[in-house]
Amino acid sequence: MSKQCLAHGALCLVLGASACLGVSPLFAAQVADLSRDGIGITVEAEPETVDPGRDFTVTVTVKSPAGQTATLPDLRTRFQGFQVAEDFTEEPLADADGGTTLVSRWRLVPEPMAKKYRLAPFVINNFYTAPVLFAPPKAREAVTGDMEVEPKRDLPPLSWKLVGICGAILAAFALVVALAYLAIRKIRTMVRVHRMSPIERAMYELEQLLKKGLPGRGFYKDFYVELTMVVRRYIERRHDVRAPNLTTDEFLRAARENPAFTREAISELKNFLESADMVKFAGVEATPEMADAATGKARDYLTTDSREAQQTTSH
Repeated sequence: MSKQCLAHGALCLVLGASACLGVSPLFAAQVADLSRDGIGITVEAEPETVDPGRDFTVTVTVKSPAGQTATLPDLRTRFQGFQVAEDFTEEPLADADGGTTLVSRWRLVPEPMAKKYRLAPFVINNFYTAPVLFAPPKAREAVTGDMEVEPKRDLPPLSWKLVGICGAILAAFALVVALAYLAIRKIRTMVRVHRMSPIERAMYELEQLLKKGLPGRGFYKDFYVELTMVVRRYIERRHDVRAPNLTTDEFLRAARENPAFTREAISELKNFLESADMVKFAGVEATPEMADAATGKARDYLTTDSREAQQTTSH
């Protein structure tokens, strides 16, 4: 028995069961009559069967006798197996016998994989209509036989051009992996540094500055700028003084008013910062020995201040 015969038999069984349950199968040449309690209700569809490649039009007509008014609900959610594309409902027209006629048209898009296509029961006045079953698409004929053409993999011939393209792809992939690794490593370092204590972070920044070797390349001004910023950022984090944004004079005035700074610390900072300003702004020629001495002063201040701050906190 062919698949087409099986599909035809299954369709007949569904339509037969639908008839027993009061369901009205609908074809283009037929009109489903859902009339009840004196109210005429007809449903008409175009085309004859549902075709997923074509729009499906459903027209619902409601005729009310004289003295009654039948309203048609919104059928948008009552169509199963379709997507509503457009709807149009005309104004009720008065009939010669005193009744009214209401016409509602729906343009639907069939869903290709729907199991059934129908108009579910809807309410007219105080009763439910019977459902309307639409004829599904015709079953396709079964495909039999072997493939006419056996597919074969058509690989391009090996050449230096192909080798070059493959090498470029591999190089690009390796570059992407390397950049991703460097980005992840940088982010992890930034997170680790952000979680450091003020003294740990200052010592880390000082170590990174010394690795640049700026004095050995003659960049003394850049070295002193970054060295003083290491100390200023430490003071901001430890003592909540906005040292990076203040001039040397402004910072020293703020430090004298802050009880966290001793006279010895202020004197040490004054000597360190003013010596650095001579190189940064006054054009004094620095030497490797001067750079080493400035680095030692910065390290001594950071270590001493951190130790005193810890002792103050413990007491």
